[in-house]
Amino acid sequence: MSDRAFWLAWSQIDGVGPTLILRLKHYFGDLSYAWEASVEDLVYVDGFGLQTAQAAAQGRSRIDPYQLLEQHERENPGFWTPADPDYPKLLLEIPDPPPVLYYAGQVDRQENQGLIPAIAIVGTRKPSDYGRRWTRRIVTALCNAGYPIVSGLADGIDTEAHRTCIQANARTIAVLGTGVDVVYPYSNRQLARHIRETGLLLSEYPAGTQPDRVHFPRRNRIIAGVCRAVLVLEAPSRSGALITARLANDYNRDVYALPGSLDNPQSLGCLELIQNGANLILSESALLDRLREIPSLQAASGTGQQLSLLDALAETSPQSQSQDPAAVLNLSSELQTILHQIPKEAIALDHIVAGSGLSTDVVLGALLHLELEGWVMQLPGMRYQRV
Repeated sequence: MSDRAFWLAWSQIDGVGPTLILRLKHYFGDLSYAWEASVEDLVYVDGFGLQTAQAAAQGRSRIDPYQLLEQHERENPGFWTPADPDYPKLLLEIPDPPPVLYYAGQVDRQENQGLIPAIAIVGTRKPSDYGRRWTRRIVTALCNAGYPIVSGLADGIDTEAHRTCIQANARTIAVLGTGVDVVYPYSNRQLARHIRETGLLLSEYPAGTQPDRVHFPRRNRIIAGVCRAVLVLEAPSRSGALITARLANDYNRDVYALPGSLDNPQSLGCLELIQNGANLILSESALLDRLREIPSLQAASGTGQQLSLLDALAETSPQSQSQDPAAVLNLSSELQTILHQIPKEAIALDHIVAGSGLSTDVVLGALLHLELEGWVMQLPGMRYQRV
């Protein structure tokens, strides 16, 4: 109970996002000790400059962790923290696991322990008939083989994947960029209700949270994190699905892509992934044969080869708009603030956060947006540089 309260409490401190909370946990051993730590002690934690430490200390003074936990349990009956045994084990492998993960629906404890490998399906919001048809074929084959399907409840490929699972009476998990009680897009409200009845809705945002452009790139890391493999079934060159694929690669997950026509712009992202090392999907049976090669979670722990996609994706991404100074003015003031913190040389995330004066969560969401638009690229070790 104590650890749960402090995971929740730290998540409420402005400027302290998932990465810094994890560093607090590692440094102090217990988040309750970190809660009592002085500013002088906090600055020894990697990423806690004096300004962040002082702001955190001020924020702590306004929060009683145990009262917060009681209130949160009343308002959000279903949530886990990393202190809970049912928190998805695979999420603990990523560098910024959600300190609070909300859920609604049917919990499968074996699934949460990673003993039942889940497969993510991602792709464009504007699929072709080919993309829809192959999404149905592949998802049907995966469902028949017993794999839970994870996606993001967005229009297009996500919706096709979830709907196919429901029609097959199979399990599907939707990771949302809103609270689990808020459906976006609204047209998927009935689909979300079916998922809740037979599968699971997941979000790092509390009940009542409305859609925000920053939330949706952030949820991609959860989609990649809870799965053993990510399948990109149709995606253009600039697509959030490619960010999910890059994150999956960073997390030692297998990445697969469905080939398409060079005449179809919605397939170019998949073709780039294949060119740069992603596994090629040739048929349902060939895909299932490859997925059966995924080692057990115990055997895979701490091992696994990464596809060399990171640098290659950057090389094949569209030319950056940052070469045109006037284009910067088309960005929001928040994105401009963050972009101005990033030089041509690599810079650590912590320095971007400190220089922008914004919270880590906001900065991470904005960085994903800037990466998708071709302004910046991410390097290993949570470093970024301007393109």
